[in-house]
Amino acid sequence: MGSSDFLISVGFSQMREREVKLWDTRRLSGATLTMALDTSPGVTIPLYDADTGLLVLAGKGENLLYCFEVSPTQPALTQVTQCRTEGSTRGLAAVPRLALDVMACEVLRVLQLTDTALVPVSYLVPRKSVQEFHEDLFPDCTGMLPATDAQGWWAGDSQQVGRVSLHPARRPTETFTSPIIAGTGPTDTGHTDTDTGHTDPDQSEASGYSSPSSLASPGSAATSLSASTGPSSGFASSPSQKSLQSILGPSSRFRHAQGRVLHRDQHLTNLRGLSLTTPGECDGFCANQQRAALPLLSAGGQIAVLELSKPGRLPDVAVPTIQNSTAVADLTWDPFDPRRLAVAGEDAKIRLWRIPEGGLQETLQEPEAVLRGHTEKIYSIRFHPMASDLLVSSSYDMTVRIWELSAGREVLCLQGHTDQIFSMAWSPDGKKLATVSKDGRIRLYEPRRSSQPQQEGPGPEGGRGARLVWVCGGDYLLVSGFDSRSERRILLYRAQALPEGPLAVLGLDVAPSTLLPFYDEDTSVVFLTGKGDTRVFLYEVTPEPPYFLECNSFTSNEPHKGFVFLPKTACDVREVEFARALRLGQSTLEPVAFHVPRVKKEYFQDDVYPPTRVRWEPALGAEAWLDGQDGQQRRASLRPADMVPVSEAPKEAPARKFVPASVYLEEKTDEQKKEELLSAMVARLGNRDDPLPQDSFEGVDEDEWD
Repeated sequence: MGSSDFLISVGFSQMREREVKLWDTRRLSGATLTMALDTSPGVTIPLYDADTGLLVLAGKGENLLYCFEVSPTQPALTQVTQCRTEGSTRGLAAVPRLALDVMACEVLRVLQLTDTALVPVSYLVPRKSVQEFHEDLFPDCTGMLPATDAQGWWAGDSQQVGRVSLHPARRPTETFTSPIIAGTGPTDTGHTDTDTGHTDPDQSEASGYSSPSSLASPGSAATSLSASTGPSSGFASSPSQKSLQSILGPSSRFRHAQGRVLHRDQHLTNLRGLSLTTPGECDGFCANQQRAALPLLSAGGQIAVLELSKPGRLPDVAVPTIQNSTAVADLTWDPFDPRRLAVAGEDAKIRLWRIPEGGLQETLQEPEAVLRGHTEKIYSIRFHPMASDLLVSSSYDMTVRIWELSAGREVLCLQGHTDQIFSMAWSPDGKKLATVSKDGRIRLYEPRRSSQPQQEGPGPEGGRGARLVWVCGGDYLLVSGFDSRSERRILLYRAQALPEGPLAVLGLDVAPSTLLPFYDEDTSVVFLTGKGDTRVFLYEVTPEPPYFLECNSFTSNEPHKGFVFLPKTACDVREVEFARALRLGQSTLEPVAFHVPRVKKEYFQDDVYPPTRVRWEPALGAEAWLDGQDGQQRRASLRPADMVPVSEAPKEAPARKFVPASVYLEEKTDEQKKEELLSAMVARLGNRDDPLPQDSFEGVDEDEWD
């Protein structure tokens, strides 16, 4: 297809779908072909190779590369393959065709720029023979010598750049040096390298490397392609080149962590009438080790309470629920009382419900207590991590209020916000409270000292939503949010220096939902996912650069409506499981286990399981905390009584190293050596008395020769 006959444009449709259009330059009144790609919000980068007719499309912030064949016949766009990469795309560029490894049938190579690396992506055509040059795959391409100079073009010279062969034996040796770059003397465009030992570095360094993660594509008119990511022939390696580890820096201990959905017999299925439109400040549902509470779509703010100890298919008839009387804005379980559920409503009230022992047997209509004080709809509620009977709430009235539940009264009211409060979080020791709001500010309070913020600092850009969580022993704050381009990112702050801004910022992807962070203080791993996502990001957070160490992500087959983590005691330590969550699907509630692969699973992995904080027992009461006292929760080991710590496992004897046969032969006499050599020769020759194979063949009768 002539490169000047058609134009290719990429953009968005009125339905906000990414689409690619093909235009005939002779008739620009309307597109010849329009093809929708997906609904991702990232700007699409197009790369077109006129020699092969291949079009590569990648969205900024996405990890999917599309490859199409463009032809003048219908259909004009034929999808060849799609390649999913590990990192999100920040930029994309094509490698010149003269740098391709033609003997490995590499027809196209692009370079993907991610946050931390430049990744080559090769498109290979599978052929039976890779020892010969395939003329049909590699037509002559545009050379590297200019057809004219600037003065000639300005004078009207329209010569085209000459085409050259990609055959290794017929590669051009002419070179061109720009006089502006060289800075010395006139340019000799006809210079020929006379050094017979000179070879093209791209050709001499060709490795033909193909990643084992290649994605085979369906056949097309062009050929069948496979896209592979990894080292490629486009880079000439240097003897002093550093190792990949030294370039990328340290790696996480949990980089090989794996997430898996547990067996179906532990699922809760046939969930009906779920409310999938909970506010952005709400996690969607809440759970403790015994039960889960899920808002329903029914009028009156109904909430289903499901016992996790009774998995299986729910009956088709209606189950007993909590009648909250108003739409649910947020809900959370009391960490010290697994039967008490706090529910914030859109009527500016907080209702406390007590679940009967064994679960709901009938509909609950009367709450245990109702907290009144806010004048506008409530955003979110959080229990205190150390003191019992303490609850904090944030509201559209721009206040944060702390409640003493035993007395059913408001005890503290925090001021200083000027816009919507996206999220709030208690510090691990329960002394401080951090908030992030729509005005782009992070505030840090010490509620018992002042109702005004102790510190303020710049938060994420944009007003689409944000979350925050304390990390690294309460010395740092991790905030998830968006930038001005709607890219999701995480930011790390030093809690004592919020005005200085973030220490580190890491962009993840482009998606509409806010990332919900969960931090495991025992392993320093943070889990990040959003409502409607299919992927859960894992990062180990460290107080030293590079601050975020990437681990394996977990990907589900369908989007989840909520993803909530359970207490540490729910983990199966015998399977080296360090976190367990509940994944809410369209009609199912599935447990997801995150574990670390270990060889000696019969031992307790005490490096993965340090003594954990007993979060289910309060360190002090509400009155003591309000009086200025600070408690400290005890720690307990998760080691079962019948397991030995791996640090105390008996040391195994080192495996015997390979010893060359010459060592054994040197210990023998010459006669022994001769005898062994003779025996080996006889064994190889076999017994001379054995019949030959042809002796067993059967002949034919004489009359069959006629």
